[in-house]
Amino acid sequence: MATQNISKAIKDLRDTIVGKVPLPNDQVDQITQALLYKFMDDMDQVSIEMGGVATFFSGDFEQYSWKKIMSNSIGAQQRYNLYAEGLEKFYSNSALPETFRSIFKNATLPYRDPETLTSFLKIIDANFDYNEDSEQLGDAYELLLNILGSSGDLGMFRTPRHIIDFIVSIVEPDKEDRILDPACGTAGFLISAYKYILNKNLDENGKSNLTFDEKTRILHNISGYDIAPSMVKISEMNLFLHGASEPKIYEYDTLTSDDKWGEKYECILANPPFMTPKGGIVPHNKFSIKSSKSEILFVDYIANHLTSQGKAGIIVPDGVVSNQSNAYCDVRKDLLENSLWAVISLPSGIFQPYSGVSTSILLLDKTISKTRDKILFVQLNNDGFSLSTQRKPIDGNEIPNLTTILLDYKNNNNITESESIILVDKDEVKNNDYDLSINKYKKVTVTESNYENSEQIYKRLLESNKKYEEILLAIGDLIK
Repeated sequence: MATQNISKAIKDLRDTIVGKVPLPNDQVDQITQALLYKFMDDMDQVSIEMGGVATFFSGDFEQYSWKKIMSNSIGAQQRYNLYAEGLEKFYSNSALPETFRSIFKNATLPYRDPETLTSFLKIIDANFDYNEDSEQLGDAYELLLNILGSSGDLGMFRTPRHIIDFIVSIVEPDKEDRILDPACGTAGFLISAYKYILNKNLDENGKSNLTFDEKTRILHNISGYDIAPSMVKISEMNLFLHGASEPKIYEYDTLTSDDKWGEKYECILANPPFMTPKGGIVPHNKFSIKSSKSEILFVDYIANHLTSQGKAGIIVPDGVVSNQSNAYCDVRKDLLENSLWAVISLPSGIFQPYSGVSTSILLLDKTISKTRDKILFVQLNNDGFSLSTQRKPIDGNEIPNLTTILLDYKNNNNITESESIILVDKDEVKNNDYDLSINKYKKVTVTESNYENSEQIYKRLLESNKKYEEILLAIGDLIK
């Protein structure tokens, strides 16, 4: 399925239901449910063709099969009734894997228009087939999420894809790592990490060196938490379409629940929520930093849930790097002493069009941190897009070059400093209240100038006035 056709199909799906389902999140939910509905039937049809039996649409559920509801022999109203009943009953179908049941949990059809539903389902039927296009379905689903995310429709601070990939390429997740995103949203970081590992294990001909079992284990080692049920469904579908038969995505409040507190990971990637609800967070008492601010608690959580050789990449608002309140200083102190090796300052418009907030990336690695007595500060000025609300592509993207520089420093301890790349002694950072803002450590350059300063101008004017007075006195003497 060509990308252009996928894009058009997704646009057609949204256009078909936008009058009945105006909210983008709900549109994604309806598309997700319909895709999985059809994919289950696709898998059943292959099983039947190979001499087996249907797994998902058998017994009492046979009447709801996609093949039957899309038959020309039934009318739009009957199709609507069967589809709506099927959605609501799938959660109780014991033949469905837990992932599928989770996606269909509380599934409903939020409008009563048989003709609209028929048009919607026909687009799914004509453009998506699990068996023919399984390699590209994950990309198709991500395209849907990216289209919505590019305009802020899926949440305030959805991370741009190229920034996710940039962070993952610097953190370098490995095929043996257990990987977590404790605020996973649509699973963008987790999918990027999986793709990075696959690309890292290609031979010179572009073929994978990984066995099927190794790929299965990598996906099994990927976990995500999110507080929103809708995001959990989206993440599960995203991972499922990338090959995870049982994605480990949990509806879980990372800051107030402690059921998973004892679990640690070799790699954590996250863009945690920046906004703290009114009244603050009331966390459980296992956090080492006492605070009600979500950004502080998430950073503390991530830093303390890495294994002894763990690594992480975290996007944080600039308050985390420079706020002088006690809790902010305490969390930076912990990072400096145990895991931080680099800070990347991002352009302030990187989350446009829905926020101009200033952010930074904190890079943690407990192994590297022990061997370095300096912190690397990097300023990213151009990420390849304008900082206007349109975020149009522009020339001068610094990310490829910075990736090479950061990896060379990380793995070989090689670095050439410049105005936007600075090494600072940890002791100096400590003496500056653990401030992690690059502007704190930029050197002020004093240059010689041929221009007079204000004091020099004032003195010259005084001297000129004296000479003028002397001339006047001389003229007066001559007149006398």
